[in-house]
Amino acid sequence: EMSSEDRRRRLTGVVVSDKMEKTIVVNVERSIRHPLYKKVLRRSKRYQAHDDTGTAKQGDTVEIIETKPISANKRWALVQVVKKGN
Repeated sequence: EMSSEDRRRRLTGVVVSDKMEKTIVVNVERSIRHPLYKKVLRRSKRYQAHDDTGTAKQGDTVEIIETKPISANKRWALVQVVKKGN
């Protein structure tokens, strides 16, 4: 039986802003195939994620996990910094 930890969605993206306190903005890119023309399209969406320790910096590639609402716009939390930016 799966624990609730495994069921939550995880996304990987790049930190585009770390200017807020305990919050980062993560840009997540995904590829979709056009239903008719079959062309591969890049779609991106920005998520506000909770970063308690302030470890993630702008340009870092991070993993975020879905969580209960933390604020009006925050429903994601930082799991780990996958790769440091320059």
